[in-house]
Amino acid sequence: GGFNPSGREEVKLYVGNLSFETGEEAVRSLFEQYGQVTDCFLPTDRESGRVRGFAFVTMPAKDAEKACLSVNGIELEGRSLRVNEAQPKGMSGGGGSGGGFGG
Repeated sequence: GGFNPSGREEVKLYVGNLSFETGEEAVRSLFEQYGQVTDCFLPTDRESGRVRGFAFVTMPAKDAEKACLSVNGIELEGRSLRVNEAQPKGMSGGGGSGGGFGG
């Protein structure tokens, strides 16, 4: 288990519980404190065009781990953020560790 078990060079992080007012710039600049952000994506609702309250941030693995541990639980615009490693689509987590960062 652990972080980035497949040893990829870059890791995509899932950032949840964002305020609907939070834009890509705010998310990107928050994560850039911990390293290079290679991609930052805020999915929007097809109907309304509004952001859906979560984001995906891609970073080099060592920066991503640091950012994940540091940003998880901090407040951004009044919301306590949830950060964990995004699971690639169609991959069932081998070992069933249930996203286990202890703590």
